Amino acid sequence: MKKLILAMFVFLSSIAFAQTPDVGGTLVFGRSGDSTSMDPSHATDGESFYAASAVYDNLVQFKYGSTEIEPALATSWEVSNDGLEYTFKLRQGVYFSKTKYFKTKSEFTSADVVFSLKRQFDKSHPYNKIGGAFKYWSAMDMSNIVKDIIAVDKYTVKITLKKKEAPFIANLAMEFAMILSNDYASELAKKGKEGDLGKKPVGTGPFVFKKWVKDDKIIYSANKNYWNGRPYVDKLIFKVITNNAVRAAELKAGSIHIMDFPNPAEVAGLEAHKNIKLVKQEGLNVGYLAFNFERKPFDNKLVRQAISHAINMEGIVKSVYEGLGKVATNPIPPTMWSYDKNLKGYEYNIEKAKALLKEAGFENGFETNIWAMPVARPYNPNGRKVAEAMQADLAKVGIKVKIVSYDWGTYLKKSSMGEHDMVLLGWTGDNGDPDNFLNVLLSKHAAMNKPAQNRSFWKNEEFTALVDQAKEITDVTKRTALYEKAQAIFAEEAPWKPVAHSIVVQPMLEKVNVFKLDPVGKRRFKEVWLKK
Repeated sequence: MKKLILAMFVFLSSIAFAQTPDVGGTLVFGRSGDSTSMDPSHATDGESFYAASAVYDNLVQFKYGSTEIEPALATSWEVSNDGLEYTFKLRQGVYFSKTKYFKTKSEFTSADVVFSLKRQFDKSHPYNKIGGAFKYWSAMDMSNIVKDIIAVDKYTVKITLKKKEAPFIANLAMEFAMILSNDYASELAKKGKEGDLGKKPVGTGPFVFKKWVKDDKIIYSANKNYWNGRPYVDKLIFKVITNNAVRAAELKAGSIHIMDFPNPAEVAGLEAHKNIKLVKQEGLNVGYLAFNFERKPFDNKLVRQAISHAINMEGIVKSVYEGLGKVATNPIPPTMWSYDKNLKGYEYNIEKAKALLKEAGFENGFETNIWAMPVARPYNPNGRKVAEAMQADLAKVGIKVKIVSYDWGTYLKKSSMGEHDMVLLGWTGDNGDPDNFLNVLLSKHAAMNKPAQNRSFWKNEEFTALVDQAKEITDVTKRTALYEKAQAIFAEEAPWKPVAHSIVVQPMLEKVNVFKLDPVGKRRFKEVWLKK
């Protein structure tokens, strides 16, 4: 009886002391770079996806802070016995937000789902040529997966596949599958302003777009009529502060509430600050150096292997990541199922590197370039420092390296067109599935059309066949066996020199509550509130 009374006291006390979220205020999120587009179907970068997530919804979504799928704009779905038909029942009574530039009362219906997805593969669709390439759709080989998308009725959509796709539902929670307004797109087309779809967004999401000042800020207001409950903050601002140290200083001064990607050297100081707290989480990510197979001598496996041996990755991770990263050997993170821990990668060995270069016919080395990221990312806190360390290492084996960089948008665009010799990039998983790394970043499908997501332009038939086979199987054990074989081919062919898997750190003011790090790299603010 005493235990029961004590348990009831603890339970009632927890209720009494639970904080009731405060409503109101402006939350300022300090980030390292600007978005490239507000139409997520044309983007591949996290900055664009952050901005889109505030405005748009998907049919399904990841539960806040996890990789578990839950209903969103679709309330339920059924899959046919052969796994080729997905029928979605849509949420009723949901409306797209009105803005200064879109005043129509527009209910979300099946027409919006058909518009948002079908434009990405139907060559005859009026929006198929608007805004550039559908990079994710192409990289994931979706045109060879999706056969058709049909509006069965106003609140029912059927998606028919050409073949089974194990991660298909999870794929629909990704940003490229966000739902845009068909009515808004039609109004823009009548005015000849189709390009505004990627500049002035209209969505059903938790926030309403107000203003975008390029390379400065994006301003949103709370969607007080949001179908899943209004956000707690009244206003959300994404503030671009490209310098990591300046972002940290702005946080300490209270000018911003949350900051992305602190310098590893500053983490301890931020953690010790009386008004700042940190959220840390092992990231579902990988940073990498990609070798461009379309540029000599990187079509030569011996050269790629030599460079992989010549770079002292232990030293780089120690000096640049400063305890917030671990050396990578595989193209997927060790926290992901199917990661092959038996693969050891290429150890730092100058003599092996020289011997391989000699065998390849480059005993005296050669001249080349490494592209260095201009902004901090979750998988690489300082691209310039990593490139400089690689430059010094490669000089020891006779390879003379020039470091090249551009602004973030240009960097992504040019590298997707294959203008680099070697390029530093990385990836944070979108859906918790190995396919999202191995297929999207390394398959033949992801290299066939430019702009390409596969920055190595590696088109290995055996690797791609294994990844394709794994996509059509639901048995995790069988999929794991196929992905392990694919990782072994990756290790032998060395299309990348994997760099690191980082620990993601998010510093914020003490007054910020309920901000979670999503394992899939999202930044979501609907549940976040500011203590008054």
